[in-house]
Amino acid sequence: MKRTLTTASCMVVLALLFAACTGQPKSTSTDSGTVISDDSLLTLVQYHTFQYFWDGAEPVSGMARERIHMDGEYPQNDQNVVTLGGSGFGVMAILTGIERGFITREEGFNRLRHIVDYLAKADRFHGAWPHWLDGPTGKVKPFSKKDDGGDLVETAFMIQGLLTVAEYFRNGNEVEQQLVADITKLWHEVEWNWYTKGGENVLYWHWSPNFGWEMNFPVGGYNECLIMYVLAASSPTYPIEPAVYHEGWARGGEIANDTVYYGLPTILDFYEHSDDPTGPLFWAHYSYLGLNPKGLKDTYANYWDLNRNHALIHYNYALDNPKGFEGYGENQWGLTSSYSMRGYAGHHPGEADLGVISPTAALSSFPYTPEESMKFLKYLYFEADTLVGEYGPYDAYSHSAKWMLPRYLAIDQGPIPVMIENYRSGLHWNLFMKNEDVKRGLDKLGFTFEP
Repeated sequence: MKRTLTTASCMVVLALLFAACTGQPKSTSTDSGTVISDDSLLTLVQYHTFQYFWDGAEPVSGMARERIHMDGEYPQNDQNVVTLGGSGFGVMAILTGIERGFITREEGFNRLRHIVDYLAKADRFHGAWPHWLDGPTGKVKPFSKKDDGGDLVETAFMIQGLLTVAEYFRNGNEVEQQLVADITKLWHEVEWNWYTKGGENVLYWHWSPNFGWEMNFPVGGYNECLIMYVLAASSPTYPIEPAVYHEGWARGGEIANDTVYYGLPTILDFYEHSDDPTGPLFWAHYSYLGLNPKGLKDTYANYWDLNRNHALIHYNYALDNPKGFEGYGENQWGLTSSYSMRGYAGHHPGEADLGVISPTAALSSFPYTPEESMKFLKYLYFEADTLVGEYGPYDAYSHSAKWMLPRYLAIDQGPIPVMIENYRSGLHWNLFMKNEDVKRGLDKLGFTFEP
């Protein structure tokens, strides 16, 4: 059964239906005088973004398409390419859909069963999936010329989602427990320590059967990849030693060389963007769909402070608006990697700011900046509904450049329903942090967790 909404008026009608069930005190009046609760608006945007992974899924795999372009224009004829990381976010979005009543538990289970069966047969390289798969065949689709093998970061995003699914169904009926067993098998088969390139104290992002380690991307310094190191340490079958984390990821402690930006400490050194002392906001989202930053600390950081400051720096940057871009302010803020007038670009405060707002940045930051994120959500749905379509807010827009395309990316839509659910109920955080392997891995790396 297809569940779609395609016009602003239908969105408001659906919001009213949700409002009738919630009875939340905070509300907003639309131009028509209709009152919609803030809680209902959150449900509405979760519903829309969930649909990307439900009705919008590639049918053979059941997984998330890399992109959906409502204008029908696709590069390289890739509308059937599925993404591992975005699909990892997507399996968590499906759990959100079950909990919010968008689908039944049985419907969600059947889709997840289908995805896990597909992943077990798809191409893997020392247990790691590639960045992209061809949906109909399960064969690797090269992300670039030499990126035609295992992608450990994308695999980590998928495993984060699958372990969350496993905890959700762990105490279920016989078929649900079989799903848990099959997910556990996939988890145990990822050879995390292989990706140390023969025992170096760092994890490498890629390995190819055709090009070996030629991509040459050791992962260290703060970015979106913390979850990869946590899972690698947590593996009961192919674990890394703590030195790989401390010397590779933390660069021998240099990761803690922070600075102050817009009056807030960055907590860690955003190494890749040393000229501009913060990064795109997806760094505060991808690893934390399951990994709960509330009360999470290690030698280097308090991870709640890290992510909240990161989001607030973006908000304060928009208020300051040093480049004078149209629209920037308390209702429009948040920069992250997304589409732009120049193609895909890594937007963040400073030189990389092109005047492009990416809705996922503020909306996926709801746990850290609920009031600031709500202002942006209301702007989208009540003042600029041309920026919202069937699968929620479009990927990016620029008022200064008079630019917007009706296009979506899985990695940007996925964090929205998941992080909003973490803000509302803590669902995914509670599930992922229950995993016994993850608990042992965090302890092994010197983390403490006191939510």
